[in-house]
Amino acid sequence: MKQELYIVFLWIWVGTVTVLGQTGLDQNQFYLQGSVSVKETLKPMGGILILTDKGESTQTDALGTFRIPVALGDMLIVEGAGFETVRYQVKNKDEVQIQVEGLSGDAGLSSLRRSAPGPNANHQMFLDSALQYKNADISKSVEFVAKSIALLDNDNSKNDLAKSLSVLGEVYLFHQQYDLAIDNFEDALDIHKTVATSLLLGRAHILNKAFAEAQTILEPMLDLKNMPPGQRVALYELLGDAHKGTKDTQTAIAFYQQGLQLATMNQMALKITDLNSKMAEAYSEDNQLVEAETYYGNSLQMASKLAPKRALQEKEKVADFYNKKNDYTEEIALRKKSLADLEQLPASEKRANSLELGDTLTTQRINYKIANAYIAQDKYTEAIPFLQRSIVAADAEDDLVVQKDATKKLSEVYGNRGDFNKALETYQTYVDLVDTLYVRKEQEISRAARFNREIASIQDRVRGLEQERELTASKYDLAVTEQELSQERFKRQKWVIYSLIFGLFLMVLAVFLFYRSNQQQKLANNLLALKSLRSQMNPHFIFNALNSVNNFIAKNDERSANRYLSDFSKLMRSVLEYSEEDFIPLAQELELLELYVKLEHSRFSDKFDYDIVVADDLRVDAFQIPPMLLQPYIENAIWHGLRYKEEKGRLLITATAKNAHEVEITITDDGIGRKASAQLKTKHQRKQKSKGMGNIKQRVAILNEMYPNKVDIAITDAQANGAGTKVILTLKRDQ
Repeated sequence: MKQELYIVFLWIWVGTVTVLGQTGLDQNQFYLQGSVSVKETLKPMGGILILTDKGESTQTDALGTFRIPVALGDMLIVEGAGFETVRYQVKNKDEVQIQVEGLSGDAGLSSLRRSAPGPNANHQMFLDSALQYKNADISKSVEFVAKSIALLDNDNSKNDLAKSLSVLGEVYLFHQQYDLAIDNFEDALDIHKTVATSLLLGRAHILNKAFAEAQTILEPMLDLKNMPPGQRVALYELLGDAHKGTKDTQTAIAFYQQGLQLATMNQMALKITDLNSKMAEAYSEDNQLVEAETYYGNSLQMASKLAPKRALQEKEKVADFYNKKNDYTEEIALRKKSLADLEQLPASEKRANSLELGDTLTTQRINYKIANAYIAQDKYTEAIPFLQRSIVAADAEDDLVVQKDATKKLSEVYGNRGDFNKALETYQTYVDLVDTLYVRKEQEISRAARFNREIASIQDRVRGLEQERELTASKYDLAVTEQELSQERFKRQKWVIYSLIFGLFLMVLAVFLFYRSNQQQKLANNLLALKSLRSQMNPHFIFNALNSVNNFIAKNDERSANRYLSDFSKLMRSVLEYSEEDFIPLAQELELLELYVKLEHSRFSDKFDYDIVVADDLRVDAFQIPPMLLQPYIENAIWHGLRYKEEKGRLLITATAKNAHEVEITITDDGIGRKASAQLKTKHQRKQKSKGMGNIKQRVAILNEMYPNKVDIAITDAQANGAGTKVILTLKRDQ
């Protein structure tokens, strides 16, 4: 009963996802619903491939139904094993019912068994769910495969077990876990050999660069009879890919040509485009550029009639070809068209992952390649706007790799134009991006290691389910089973060891590159050091201020906490606003300090009172001061002086005009004094240096080196007995 309720819930959920999925369509498209059944028996057919001549594709579910985005006039192509390909032109938005005939032998019986009600239907439903989650969540996808295997409890379901392992291989293949995909495809073929799984295994070997193994799998399939045209075209294409991988270009072109002829005969628009494009690639690799350009022209023309994403992908491939030919004018023109087309895509399609579109089909990457084409022609002025757009787009999409490359290239362009100030400033940005990228790479390495462990765990669980089923239904003797388990365990251990060695190598490489970057960063000049110190002050200040916020909120005074947080947000807004400025008006610095002291006083109101006095004759707007220069001294006065005083203390901040060109700012407290405060520190606190005070000293030193005698700071005891502290800061106005 629980299982039946779960099945009903899952179908409702799938229906909900179906309704919510009606987004991201072109203006003229709509979702066409339909079904596929056997003409003689009206039995539904699951797992049938549904294509359109515009490149869209889907499969029928366990009940034989499908749903696919189309436009009026599109051609539906229905392909499957054991029946002739069916074509249907979309004339309206009504639901379509497609009936196929010509089923015979095992192919027909297999199709009927696959869609029959009962446990097998549940098995197919789990596999459909696994494919639904394939792109988004590998864990859920594999979980559904595991559930499909758990349903199989007798020796008559070997074919279904093979289907589960084949789907599991597809999931791993999508996520580039090629070794695991190959293992599962081979296991599926050992149980039940099918053309579809054999083609998937050949493709996995090709993606894994094992071209000889792919040829061994695929070439015997050339002798198979009654293979559907779609699978035959896929076979020719994969054999072409395998031979191209071994640099046997002429043989690859011959297979592509056979696939192209068959695809043309059957009006397979998507495959016609793909095969024209691959023939062009093969000719280009063989340096037969005239033939390559001809086939690229064909692929461009065909792609323009397909889905916008596929057309964009082809434009970029042809643009890369023009780049190889050094035909930069054609390359730039084509990439600019790609940019315009990319802007027309719905937002959901623009953010498609690289496995679907490729990393070149992003605004930042295309702008970067256009800029490179201009640079190759020494047209630096034309290149700069595209580099800047690339940087902005990459920053918006958090694409650090492109942002780093474009920033470095922009620095080089400024240098070539003689604008060395901009070149230096841009290069520093590049260095910062490199540092950030190294940190992210380390995180990615850590995530990859964790992901590999999770995958190994998931695979172990699937293997466990498969072995459990085999133990209950298998007729193999115990010795053979133990030997297979031992070999599988050794294979997993070897795979884990290789993964760890590779992860360790990447980590060592990242550490080395990070060390080399730090060595280069040490060569930065005083201006860069000053900017770095100023950047450090803001996190230090925010950290200390947040400690105050945390302590205050802990008292559970909601009204005061809200008021405190409101003032704190104003303070943070001001701090962030001034964080990129080298100097700000003294009036703004005093306003910032007044807000900060107000916040601290609201927490320690029983410890001190304060006054901020500005002389009437002082023109505060006439003086500029580095932001956050005074705050650490005030913080020390409160936290290390006034806070430890038994009776209520007083904090006085005064600003007076020393003369026409100098202002004197005094921070005086009547706290316990520096000596008494030092004695209160723990042994651990004495070993640590104040981050804020250390940065202030370095900033003052660099400022006085860049602007002679700009700032002078003197710290003394406020009283003769050592109590209290007085800080006198003298600031000069620029002449």
